[in-house]
Amino acid sequence: MRIGIFADAHDHVDNVRRAVAEFNRSGCELVIFAGDFVSPIVVPPLRKLRCPMLACFGDNEGNKIGISGGMRIIGEVAEPPFGFRTDDGTQILVTHSIGMLRGQLGECDVIISAHSHRAEISHDEQGRLFINPGETSGWTFRKPSIVILETKPLEAKIVPLPEMPPIQLAE
Repeated sequence: MRIGIFADAHDHVDNVRRAVAEFNRSGCELVIFAGDFVSPIVVPPLRKLRCPMLACFGDNEGNKIGISGGMRIIGEVAEPPFGFRTDDGTQILVTHSIGMLRGQLGECDVIISAHSHRAEISHDEQGRLFINPGETSGWTFRKPSIVILETKPLEAKIVPLPEMPPIQLAE
C-alpha cells in the first residue's frame, strides 16, 4: 500500500496544494496528516485528494471545530495518538509529538510523528519504522517536504516540495 504523509502545514495553502498534487501523482491510496493544520483555510485544497485521509490535531490548531467540519468531507481527524491497521496488516501509530507515545508503541510497525519540522526516517532496534515528514509549510527551515511510505516492502522516502521563491519586500 502506498501512503502519503505530511504535517505542520501551518496555513501554507500553496504548499498543501503541492503536497496534494504529489500524493495524487504518486498514486497514494491513503494520506496521513500528523498535525498542525492551524486553521480551516488549508482544508479546501485537500478535497482534491484522490484517496481517503486520516489526520490528527497538533499543538498549534487555532480552530479545531472548523477543521473537523471541513475534514468530514474528505476524511477523519482525531486527537493524537491513534493507531490503525492497513488492509495489508501494517500497524501504524500516528501522533503529532513523539513525546506523547511514551510506553505506547506496542506491536506497531510504523510510528508517524511531526512537531520538530525536521524530516527524518529511522528504524529502532525492533525494526519499527519512525517517520517525521518534516514541515509542509517550509516556514521554519524553508525546506518543505512530505513522505511517501510503501508498506510492502516497508520503506519510506522523503520527497522535497518545490522550493519557495525568496520573499521580496517592497521598497
